[in-house]
Amino acid sequence: MSSYIIPVILLIVLLWALWKKIDVFPVFMEGAKEGLAVVKSMIPPLIILLTAIGMFRASGALEFFTGLLAPVMQRIGLPKEVAPLVLLRPVSGSGATAVLSDIVATYGPDSFAGRVASVMTGSTETTFYTLALYFGATSVENTRYALGVSLFADIVSFVVSALAVRLFLGV
Repeated sequence: MSSYIIPVILLIVLLWALWKKIDVFPVFMEGAKEGLAVVKSMIPPLIILLTAIGMFRASGALEFFTGLLAPVMQRIGLPKEVAPLVLLRPVSGSGATAVLSDIVATYGPDSFAGRVASVMTGSTETTFYTLALYFGATSVENTRYALGVSLFADIVSFVVSALAVRLFLGV
């Protein structure tokens, strides 16, 4: 069923365009031009963010901050093994996926750390990436409280992930 959804939607759009007597190709071309303009405006913040992530990991700062964060995490009920995920998830989705894979490979998918890491990855956002990309693309200059509120939501999600795993999976 799900493999038919996209073709059905395209068919509905084409039938609607025929019924309304709309020339689809020029409308499609205009939309494609607007899409390219959006992509062009998103490239500079994306390059800056990816460069910063690479520098953060290559410099050893990730390991340093993981070591500082681990004792605090254990006090609030988070496994210390997910500390790199807590640091990378708000910044990089691909980096967080690599850390998740490492946690699952090292501790197992059914371990407390593996389950918490999986829930964290599914319930948090790549905050810095999202803010840089969308605010950069829309030229928003006054982001006001967006970063603080987003990071607070990430922290709450990290803690609730561990609580949910304990509550629902009895670990």
